[in-house]
Amino acid sequence: MNEQSPAAPGPVAPETLIFGADWCGDCRRAKLVFDRSGAPYRYIDLVREPEAAEVARDISGRTNIPVIVYPDRSHQVEPSNADMLRKIAELGLGRDGS
Repeated sequence: MNEQSPAAPGPVAPETLIFGADWCGDCRRAKLVFDRSGAPYRYIDLVREPEAAEVARDISGRTNIPVIVYPDRSHQVEPSNADMLRKIAELGLGRDGS
């Protein structure tokens, strides 16, 4: 399932954030997609930082994870590999600028 908000007005965020948990298969898959593409991100482990779950819920309006927030301030919830790769390419975040 994928949800993406339009870019919000305001400054561009400095990095991609992935809110997730190691017990979540979709979260592990998201990290793998980013790792393989060479796209930098900061992983926020909701087990180690339970207070961050509220931040992720505020961003997405849901409790599903992973929640990925991109530098253009758009976000995705439980995105497919293709959706993540498309966004990585759109923003030029990959190792080769894709």
